[in-house]
Amino acid sequence: MLDDTLKSQLQAYLERVKMPFEIVASLDDSAAAQEMHGLLKDIIGLCDKITLRTDGTDARKPSFTLARIGEVPRIRFAAIPLGHEFTSLVLALLQVGGHPPKIEAELIEQIKNLEGEFRFETYVSLSCHNCPDVVQALNLMAVLNPRIQHVTIDGGLFQQEVEARQILAVPMVFLNGEHFGQGRMEVDEIVAKLDTGAAARDAAKLNAKEAYDVLIVGGGPAGAAAAVYAARKGIRTGMLAERMGGQTMDTMSIENFISVLETDGPKFAAALEQHAKQYDVEILNLQRAEKLIPAEQPGGLIGVQLANGATLKSRTVILSTGARWREINVPGEQEYRNKGVAYCPHCDGPLFKGKRVAVIGGGNSGVEAAIDLAGLVGHVTLLEFGEQLRADAVLVNKLNSLSNVTVHTQAQTTEINGTDGKVSGLTYTDRVSGESKHVELAGVFVQIGLVPNSEWLKGTLELSRHGEIVVDARGQTSVAGVFAAGDVTTVPFKQIIIATGDGAKAALGAFDHLIRTPAPKEAVAA
Repeated sequence: MLDDTLKSQLQAYLERVKMPFEIVASLDDSAAAQEMHGLLKDIIGLCDKITLRTDGTDARKPSFTLARIGEVPRIRFAAIPLGHEFTSLVLALLQVGGHPPKIEAELIEQIKNLEGEFRFETYVSLSCHNCPDVVQALNLMAVLNPRIQHVTIDGGLFQQEVEARQILAVPMVFLNGEHFGQGRMEVDEIVAKLDTGAAARDAAKLNAKEAYDVLIVGGGPAGAAAAVYAARKGIRTGMLAERMGGQTMDTMSIENFISVLETDGPKFAAALEQHAKQYDVEILNLQRAEKLIPAEQPGGLIGVQLANGATLKSRTVILSTGARWREINVPGEQEYRNKGVAYCPHCDGPLFKGKRVAVIGGGNSGVEAAIDLAGLVGHVTLLEFGEQLRADAVLVNKLNSLSNVTVHTQAQTTEINGTDGKVSGLTYTDRVSGESKHVELAGVFVQIGLVPNSEWLKGTLELSRHGEIVVDARGQTSVAGVFAAGDVTTVPFKQIIIATGDGAKAALGAFDHLIRTPAPKEAVAA
């Protein structure tokens, strides 16, 4: 099942297993069950502390549990966890085997103290790069707290279940049979949703923090670069982010960051965070800024109010909140979001295997999505508003070579149609003839560019007509002491490498502002 190289690597990891545990498999006569059995036999052959039984009675077959001897199983895989989920399997094996988790002691105690019974189910696709974060977080919680159970379900393996629950986006998480959430979630975010008193405690801690010299809002490439450059100047640096990595977490392949031949988004995001942590940067993750409060006098403290009610203060602020996928804003888009309307072809594409889907957008993102989906689904219809596709020629040539792709230019999407709670088609207008046309399909992937995350700043500083933060050559905004960088600004060409350079420039601009602007006595005292 596993090749020799992978076996050798896995064996090295399994040497860290300290406590004996068993794997119990529930199998049937399917080819998938045989594949799973082969995988499990490979695993137990690499570690003498792991045993295998095949007399499981779980209703989902094939599946298997991991549990320490004498304990009730709390982790189950109704999946053959290869692809992106192989790391999830390795971590589960290690953690059930007693290898300590790499999270803060405070968070471990918070998980252990959660009260109640929590039965989590996570539906994934093995090509989803966001799913492993959720799977690994919930498995870890199940290891730490005996009141938590978690099962990982491969939507491609249990398609009838997916159809019955109308799951058209992954990762999709259920708690005690009810919808809990979808999309990428980290362990501290999940714990915060379960621990209702966490927000108030967190706000109190944040309110008590001393003022920063520079506070960076946003944890993507621009924010991370700004943090590194600011911290290297020896000034007190803080960085708050809704999620570390920003848009890169939704990027499957990065091949144009100079000196890095190839990587994927999650790896790149992890590297950004690791680099920032090498310096004295205080990282405040899972925090959403809601209001910018300019200084009352030159050189005074600037405030950033958070969603949990806390307010952080700093002598300078760098805004690097990035951008998000642009919506088409037609009837049906919000109603059928995650019910056939999707924005990540890598994550959700496998759920539409053999079906007909549409991609809206003829730029690089749209054409790349159509090419990827064509290898999974039955047919792809690509709709482009303009007269011709805007993607690079090499991508257009590849698209035109695919037999199961139809392209419509000068097509304006007017409505996403649905039946029984999920997408069943799409209506568009031919901009040449004016004729309204309908396409029957099961999914719609929206790929029409980005919109800046700047709504919370309206009325506080100058924004362009597109909602971008207006900056000068140094990254300075219209508010003294407030700088901005990356995709949220008017800087052209939204690229990762440009965002990192932009973040560095804004940090140097903020430092230059600090050394040229004496702070009032009260600001220094704070």
